[in-house]
Amino acid sequence: MVTLYSSPSTHSSGPVASYSNSSIGLYNYHHNKQIAVSSILSRKFGSLQINQKPFWNAVRMQDGAVAIPPSKIENETPLKKLKNGISPVAPPKEQKDTIDFDSNKAKSTVSITVVGASGDLAKKKIFPALFALYYEGCLPEHFTIFGYARSKMTDAELRNMVSKTLTCRIDKRENCGEKMEQFLERCFYHSGQYDSLENFAELDKKLKEHEAGRFSNRLFYLSIPPNIFINAVRCASLSASSAHGWTRVIVEKPFGRDSESSAALTRSLKQYLNEDQIFRIDHYLGKELVENLSVLRFSNLIFEPLWSRQYIRNVQFIFSEDFGTEGRGGYFDHYGIIRDIMQNHLLQILALFAMETPVSLDAEDIRNEKVKVLRSMRPLQLDDVIIGQYKCHTKGDVTYPGYTDDKTVPKDSLTPTFAAAALFIDNARWDGVPFLMKAGKALHTRRYSKEIPDAYERLLLDAIEGERRLFIRSDELDAAWSLFTPVLKELEDKKIVPEYYPYGSRGPIGAHYLAARYKVRWGDLV
Repeated sequence: MVTLYSSPSTHSSGPVASYSNSSIGLYNYHHNKQIAVSSILSRKFGSLQINQKPFWNAVRMQDGAVAIPPSKIENETPLKKLKNGISPVAPPKEQKDTIDFDSNKAKSTVSITVVGASGDLAKKKIFPALFALYYEGCLPEHFTIFGYARSKMTDAELRNMVSKTLTCRIDKRENCGEKMEQFLERCFYHSGQYDSLENFAELDKKLKEHEAGRFSNRLFYLSIPPNIFINAVRCASLSASSAHGWTRVIVEKPFGRDSESSAALTRSLKQYLNEDQIFRIDHYLGKELVENLSVLRFSNLIFEPLWSRQYIRNVQFIFSEDFGTEGRGGYFDHYGIIRDIMQNHLLQILALFAMETPVSLDAEDIRNEKVKVLRSMRPLQLDDVIIGQYKCHTKGDVTYPGYTDDKTVPKDSLTPTFAAAALFIDNARWDGVPFLMKAGKALHTRRYSKEIPDAYERLLLDAIEGERRLFIRSDELDAAWSLFTPVLKELEDKKIVPEYYPYGSRGPIGAHYLAARYKVRWGDLV
């Protein structure tokens, strides 16, 4: 998923000096599954363990580049590591009922309702992630999973649908089929409208039957379009909240499309939920290397003193997909690559990368530091943004369609499928250092194809445990939108025409000129 590398200045010498005036690039390739960190944190829900390999033993020199290869944990499946944990947490601040839940788990249960259960996200990501957690024993002893959607479906039909997407990719042990059957027996279905208090009250009745008098905690995953978020939240909150335990709601992006719409969404959600009940999910923050960025920063005695403008010339965040919108054109055209990838995924990673040391590893302290970074960033200027859109390209006997060839996309669409930007953080540590981002579809490569556990597994487990570090707080969201909204409005008001690039190329030429303006080159050209 992510590769972290550093390339030294040509006039430096010695291992430490080699980082002088260097550039650090964080490559985010969709489906890139390499893990590249030199230290791993272990979490056992309250205790902190740090296993740190000698840094310089993990460094390989080649053609002037310093690379950190994947670290390996032997005899431990990825989800066992997930269950044990890979990062330290302070006990989450929860209401009194949750303390009762933690101290008396034998009498408690968790009910997970996937709202929008018949959609692709639920089928391809959420149910498989829940099965993976169940397979490795990460879910509570007593739990129930309900699918909720408008489609008419029986429990058996839901189970048949879900079974087609479950895999044994996490392990090859012989009891996988048996585990699947046990998991599917915990899955049920309720058909209802997303704006019906009565239908959610019927769901509440079914949940209570399965909870069987146990102390109940309820998690709702909103796998539905954003225009019906509020209706579903209102109905779930008023008709199907837990009477005694916690009630939490996971909200999928997009969180609005500018500062105004995002703020309106937050205000509406807070009519029915407290901030600590809202879990805004960004699945890229659940990727293992992103999670370990803080380890690289704060646990590595080599990196931390060098992590500043005195030694780093530029920082790059690169997201690359080698396929186009492929049927998602209708959705994508409403948002574009800046809203879809840069404003959330890449900006969140930038904040983790650049933040100062938090006063503790508590979720709120970490999120406080991320907000400080975002609020310190210089307003983004149109001159520092390049946009592009992929066009039809024939290679050999194969013709690849352009973005506007998608039947769900308007023929005159100016929506960018590629964007590059230079951002700056006006604080003492990073003053003058350009943070270069680029993200695009239908590019020349995604590099890696090996599979690792999906980030949804980690984030679902965190939501159940009440760990909020990797979920976005409302003031983080406000700060992120404040940075991008003015330039997005300018692009749309002035009807800026994107630079066209062939399907399967390296993207617009303008991106190279943008990097050259700051006397650097994109790291993925090496």
